[in-house]
Amino acid sequence: AGSKITLMELLGHSARRLGSSSEAPETGMSLWRAIPALVLGYSTLLNGLIAALFKMEIGMSLLGKNRKLGTIPSWSYVLFFPFHVPTLLYTDIHTMLGTQKIEKDGKTTREKVPVASEVQPGWYVGGCHSNRLNKDWAGVIDLTVEFPESCINNTKSYLSIPTWDGVPATPEQLEEAANYAVAASQQGGDILVHCAHGRGRSTTVMCACLVKAGLFKNWEEAFDKGIKPQRPVCKLNRRMKQNLALWQAEFVDGKKGQ
Repeated sequence: AGSKITLMELLGHSARRLGSSSEAPETGMSLWRAIPALVLGYSTLLNGLIAALFKMEIGMSLLGKNRKLGTIPSWSYVLFFPFHVPTLLYTDIHTMLGTQKIEKDGKTTREKVPVASEVQPGWYVGGCHSNRLNKDWAGVIDLTVEFPESCINNTKSYLSIPTWDGVPATPEQLEEAANYAVAASQQGGDILVHCAHGRGRSTTVMCACLVKAGLFKNWEEAFDKGIKPQRPVCKLNRRMKQNLALWQAEFVDGKKGQ
């Protein structure tokens, strides 16, 4: 009887070992299956948070961009990869494939959108890939929070005014940018104002710059006559127009006669 009990104990011990060894792979497989769900959940939460910050027009420092050097730290790409990866991919594709309508001699054609356009002599509006022009600049105004500055080694000076995509600079920031641009231009050389695609944020600031430089009397004229004809994709949303009107009233019209 003793020998039978010993045999049964041995068989039971072996069965338990086999059971535990078969459970381990199942646990590992469960963890691997959980990873995509965790990544998806994190991506949803992060992009929801950033969308809320867009709406509230706050949190521009979240991604950690260095305003003096225009760099974005490695930890930002790791921690915020669900935002950075699609943003970088979309912008690259948009830069490669984006087109604009050109009207000439009564005909309308579509042409590739330049990485930057000279809207007035010495004044350029562009996107984050403006470095592809291979130009040297007297000054660069960077409106992005989401991209490192690609022209930092080809400019005499640099001004970072970080704003989310579609969010305009404040009237005070518009005044700061316009004063900077005029001063840099007077040192000799061209001025670049850029955002991600060279459409909205950069156009808003360029309107203020052209007025401050004395090229146009108001931001509406600067947009309609000074920018839009040379870069048809440029546009201003409601908030951009609102901030430009506030800037014009306070820093241009409000100072006349002083």
